Amino acid sequence: MDEGEGAAVAWMGGGELRSSFADLTQEQFAARFHLPLGTVRDWEQGAHRPDKAAQVLLTVIAKDPDAVTRALEG
Repeated sequence: MDEGEGAAVAWMGGGELRSSFADLTQEQFAARFHLPLGTVRDWEQGAHRPDKAAQVLLTVIAKDPDAVTRALEG
């Protein structure tokens, strides 16, 4: 993966963060991936940008959300 590829996931705003999860509300997305709801809202509204650790998590969520769900449940 080139450096810019992961960054593209992290800097999405205006609801694009969850575009691959259109069937989930912000609340459901936050709960599924153990993220604070306010943080998800801030990212989507562009109020805050994810830090490096969050960028990595968002990249993995975008590529293999089921793996993240399994890891968080197990």
